[in-house]
Amino acid sequence: MKLTKKQLLDLYRMMQTIRTFEERIVDLYARGMVPGLAHLYIGEEAIAAGVCAVLNKDDYITSTHRGHGHVIAKGAELSPMMAELFGKKDGYGKGKGGSMHIADFEKGILGANGIAGGGLPIAVGAGWSAKWRKTSQVTVCFFGDDASNNGTFHESLNLASLHKLPVVFVCENNLYGISCSQAKHTGITDIATRSAAYDMPGVVVDGNDVGEVYQATAKAVKRARAGEGPSLLECKTYRWRGHHEGDPNQGARYRTKEEIESWKKKCPLDRLSQQLLKSKAATKKKIKAIDAEVTAAIDEAVAFAKDSPFPSTDELYDDVYV
Repeated sequence: MKLTKKQLLDLYRMMQTIRTFEERIVDLYARGMVPGLAHLYIGEEAIAAGVCAVLNKDDYITSTHRGHGHVIAKGAELSPMMAELFGKKDGYGKGKGGSMHIADFEKGILGANGIAGGGLPIAVGAGWSAKWRKTSQVTVCFFGDDASNNGTFHESLNLASLHKLPVVFVCENNLYGISCSQAKHTGITDIATRSAAYDMPGVVVDGNDVGEVYQATAKAVKRARAGEGPSLLECKTYRWRGHHEGDPNQGARYRTKEEIESWKKKCPLDRLSQQLLKSKAATKKKIKAIDAEVTAAIDEAVAFAKDSPFPSTDELYDDVYV
């Protein structure tokens, strides 16, 4: 299935929105305006954009600690997102959840998750719900390479396979679990091969090629909607920044600058923009116009967050359940 000009431009806009949002957080975090931790998605934009472009509005996703890209791609609004990162009252979690807990149930965003692998059983639950209710909804579960070693990974894939649940498991393999490389935490090269143990398709894709991500996701989603059960997609990619914005020298203590630079040359945004220009789907002027529109939207979100009030101390225990 060949992507149309409009689809490619929409994918570029989404990827650029994610990239610009995250680059702005780099600056705001350094200025002390974003409290807590910020795990950024720079370098991995093609996965969230390519996967979520396949989904319907009523489909679900579960996310991770590095979840800004996922929720933006699934339709989260930038202003309340930014306000949440600022710890402000008009944020998605009223300023109490922060970066790792963005959720919008109306858009099918079942929540980012600070627990590695925490979204896996939630995704299975959502898939089971859709099957019981006899809807055509599909759940996509994003998780990292290191989370594939958790018990929740194996339990979730087993249960989803056993009951043929409409879940697509998307492993974002950026080669590192915090500071531990995949070679040191996993005894296999391709995590997708673990699908064989659970009798489901397992596919390895170039996570920096948005078209390849889209096509692989489309097949997995079609299979899930048809009642044929789950799939496991492994998207090979790389995070440009450190594990989080407090990671010394952006992770240079456990990976080389040469490695980082080699992956930057595989930039998913550059690859798509070059494809757009080569195929004459867009001109440089068109691409610059999109970039300017995205920057304006991020500026508006930052202004909204700055103007939003902090929650008062009287609200400290509101929405807290014990």
